[in-house]
Amino acid sequence: MTKEEIDKAYEAAAWYMGLRETSNSSFMPLYFDEHRYLVLKGGGGSGKSVFAGRKILERVTAEPGHRWLVCRKVAKTIRESCFKQLLGQLSEHYQGSGYRVNKGDMSILFPNGSEIITAGLDDVEKLKSIYNITGIWIEEASEILESDFNQLDIRLRGETRNYKQIILTFNPISISHWLKRRFFDFEISDPEVRAETIANTRTHESTYKDNRFLPAEDVRTLERFKGTDEYYYQVYCLGMWGVTGRTVFDAQALAKRLQELKPPKQTGLFEFDDNGLSIRGIRWVEAKEGCVRVYHPPEPGVPYVIGADTAGEGSDSFVAQVLDNRTGEQAAILRGQFDEDVFARQLCCLGTYYNQALIGVETNFSTYTALELERLRYPRQYVRQSVDTFTHEIKSSYGFRTDLKTRPVIIAELIKTVRAYPEGINDETTIEEMLTFVRNPETLKPEAEAGAHDDCVLALAIAHFIRPQQEYVKLPEQEQGVKWHESQWEDFDRASPEEREMLIRRWGKPG
Repeated sequence: MTKEEIDKAYEAAAWYMGLRETSNSSFMPLYFDEHRYLVLKGGGGSGKSVFAGRKILERVTAEPGHRWLVCRKVAKTIRESCFKQLLGQLSEHYQGSGYRVNKGDMSILFPNGSEIITAGLDDVEKLKSIYNITGIWIEEASEILESDFNQLDIRLRGETRNYKQIILTFNPISISHWLKRRFFDFEISDPEVRAETIANTRTHESTYKDNRFLPAEDVRTLERFKGTDEYYYQVYCLGMWGVTGRTVFDAQALAKRLQELKPPKQTGLFEFDDNGLSIRGIRWVEAKEGCVRVYHPPEPGVPYVIGADTAGEGSDSFVAQVLDNRTGEQAAILRGQFDEDVFARQLCCLGTYYNQALIGVETNFSTYTALELERLRYPRQYVRQSVDTFTHEIKSSYGFRTDLKTRPVIIAELIKTVRAYPEGINDETTIEEMLTFVRNPETLKPEAEAGAHDDCVLALAIAHFIRPQQEYVKLPEQEQGVKWHESQWEDFDRASPEEREMLIRRWGKPG
């Protein structure tokens, strides 16, 4: 190596060591990340915004010709947040960079031609003048609309030899937020756009525990919420997705259950031979993107029930929930966006796979699935009874109808079941839907909040409701004299007689 090469190597090593000493280790790899979308989700005090500002300053001081836009939803909030932070970081780490500050329009210029400008998305006139942008930092990105983001994304088309990037920093607000759907779940209907978004996105999650520079007093303040408001601690401090409305289910118990979940034991779909009259030769096929997630494979002789919600008004997914009828625990879920005939056949296979489970299909918007199961000679469907208004005779029909009378009943029963047995839910999507199933403030009707779905909730409610039509198998007697801990006794004391029976079956009789 030449002396010049050695000097450059030492200089690079010194730069890296200095950066590492003044940065949190969990963010270090992100300094070198070149994805178009760098999405930083974090709890309070995690250091995500400090990192975003530092990365921008590293780039504008080292790479000539940048024009970085720093923005928030409201312009007047930028001065005391992002702009103030950037000035502090410049003073601490980049005093010799020759930067010039215009405090009037909150911009920063650098000798190499790079600049940082700021704007609020409520400042329409200033946004019109924004052009030649090579990088964007959106602080508190959860405050902006997806349409706002799309406009910013379009404006990232400045000329530069270096990579372009949008950095989004935010605290998770709602589990149904567009940020989660777009960058974490990738719920994008167009396969090509979805694949492109996945390839162009890097997400990062952090909490106050990742911030070694957070003062001890601030750490103690955050950790006090463990004892005073555990749900707030989980959402604000640990950066878990939260809810904006008041869920009808026990949000704290569900948020805790989310942290305990294990991945499915199997993910895939069913293949079969179809001669036009019946389905034969059903075969389970593993597939990473399969529509069926199995948490507990079927056990010989065990009775199962399946509640199914078809894609109807306000819904875009077909869902079927499988329960072990001995305990009510969720064994599997079928969920996808496909044609009704495909759903009917997958449902027929799923029911057969689970020991010819009792299937109850919602028939509000279409009776096709129930009729198709009958045509395929599926042997065990839920039967509802009603009075014929003409003959006044009892009429029996396949399928479950969700109406003004039945909907409140099945939701109330599910609320009670979840309160007594949250560990019986094993699917992440189901819990997320429960967390966004709120009481409408005007009508007081329990329903999915705006932008969220309730397919999994309704399918699970139907499954629990139809359980009496399936045979119950008595579990082996639990060992007598089981010692319960204090929290179990508290749950038992608050439970109804039916819930107490369920708890005893689950935990065993206390000594």
